[in-house]
Amino acid sequence: MLFTPYAIGSLKLRNRFVMAPMTRNFSPGGIPSEGVAGYYRRRAEADVGLIITEGVGVDHPSAVGRETMGGGAAPVLHGEEVLARWREIVAGVHEAGGLIIPQLWHQGVIRVPGTGYHPDAPSARPSGVWGPIDKAMVPPEYLELVREPTAPLTDSEIGDIIAAFVRSAVNAKAVGFDGVALHGAHGYLIDSFLWRHTNMREDRWGGGAAERAGFAAALVRAIRSATGPDFPIIFRFSQWKLQDYDARNAETPGELEAMLAPLVAAGIDVFDASTRIFTTPAFEGADMGLAGWIRKLTGKPTIAVGGVGLSKDLQSSFAQPTVMTDNLSLVADRMAQGEFDLIAVGRALLMDPQWVSKMRHGGEVKPFRLDAYATLD
Repeated sequence: MLFTPYAIGSLKLRNRFVMAPMTRNFSPGGIPSEGVAGYYRRRAEADVGLIITEGVGVDHPSAVGRETMGGGAAPVLHGEEVLARWREIVAGVHEAGGLIIPQLWHQGVIRVPGTGYHPDAPSARPSGVWGPIDKAMVPPEYLELVREPTAPLTDSEIGDIIAAFVRSAVNAKAVGFDGVALHGAHGYLIDSFLWRHTNMREDRWGGGAAERAGFAAALVRAIRSATGPDFPIIFRFSQWKLQDYDARNAETPGELEAMLAPLVAAGIDVFDASTRIFTTPAFEGADMGLAGWIRKLTGKPTIAVGGVGLSKDLQSSFAQPTVMTDNLSLVADRMAQGEFDLIAVGRALLMDPQWVSKMRHGGEVKPFRLDAYATLD
């Protein structure tokens, strides 16, 4: 089943494997370096069904900077030189028989103030706060940079951010991308509207679960209007945040349904359920993971991700011995049961561009190595 085709509207994937978005920071000045084209093309040549790029900064001054967990030269999606480079990258993937979409990204509260391509721009925070400090999964030296409250976003500023996403989505379509993905997870800007600890607004952008989804829904509607009915939009959703790995946007299935319903109505095609391990139960009393619950509650196709091909989750792999492993039979079983439709692979594809092809045809998989994060193999 993993190697059967799948359609997202008019988009035809050759199999169920998705390359998960992974921050690479090889884009000085926001322009993808020469190596980025080969990096994506090699995965397309080795049968990856759909490539989602690393986070790409939208056309807003505070979209990207240094993150609290590191960061560097993130790509953007505006400017003649940038768009010309993306056209080359997209063309290369298409020539290799692949499909590729950018993950549109605004770091929001996670951006370290005073960093990025526009260091004087204030970081965007829905309620002026970064989030809980006591469980923060960030180095202590960064906490002083983020703990001080700032001014909450105004209605006008929110409108400017929505317009920035729309411009970037239109640019994505113009250079030939096959759709767009919105980074609505991990505590970044869109997610900071969804999370009650970073969205305490009392206007139309805040309130209960459905009301906190108002910004994301408005964003999706605007992109859908600008790009047309047949341009796929994927939405990445998570419970965990960089501020707190134990965080939850939704405490119950009912709350999750209320939060995601406005996004479905706005025009989302696929949900990308970001978890550290794809089999982790999302709620007590059931074994189903987050992707399964989203699929059940929304009726929309879902992508599962987390720990495919590896023995440790992402955070643990930086501190504990990690080996490549074959857990695709478990993936296939869950997919056959209807829990999710697509499976995203991150680190395994980072280690070995031919991982998907080797899973189908055989071959020795390259081992896990931390120094792979510093390369564009």
